[in-house]
Amino acid sequence: MTPFPPITRVITGHDETGRSVIAGAGPLPTVVELDAIPGTVFHEVWATTGAPVIVGNGDDPTLGPLVLPPPPHGTRFRFVDIPPDTEEFLAHGAAKMGAAFCEIGDEAASTGTEESPHPLMHRTQSIDYGVVIAGEMTLVLDKGETVLKPGSVVIQRGTNHAWANRSGQMCRMLFVLIDGIYEREIAKALSGR
Repeated sequence: MTPFPPITRVITGHDETGRSVIAGAGPLPTVVELDAIPGTVFHEVWATTGAPVIVGNGDDPTLGPLVLPPPPHGTRFRFVDIPPDTEEFLAHGAAKMGAAFCEIGDEAASTGTEESPHPLMHRTQSIDYGVVIAGEMTLVLDKGETVLKPGSVVIQRGTNHAWANRSGQMCRMLFVLIDGIYEREIAKALSGR
């Protein structure tokens, strides 16, 4: 499988007089291939904390360990390259998912069991915008699934889900994750599970 081209990031900023400048340009400093799911690569682009976001010339928020959810009251912007599912992964993947989610800093997000519709089932308390850039992906939910092609956009509202690549080709998706809190009725339903 041919990997996708590297991502180039351009960061703007301000000089001491308030004029706009290129503060940085080049490859992403944090690109991580998961050991537990070879071929799955996270490309960390940017993150914010708090709202409103402080607009300034601060440090690069992508440096440091890979973390799945957005920061509290913040956002996370990334690309993820996802390889095709294999028979081995589908048969035995649920047992390895704790390790995979541990690699991305959120072991508690994993909800997959042997009975799950897909081994990568997981949930984060966030609103996630997912865009298929290249390839094909199937969004799997507790009840139902749908095929996504380039240009498809998913608005993921804290639901239990997985990304199944049944296409036989690599898929690249863009994700923006926004920290959230469940409305009372959903939180109550989830706590009763």
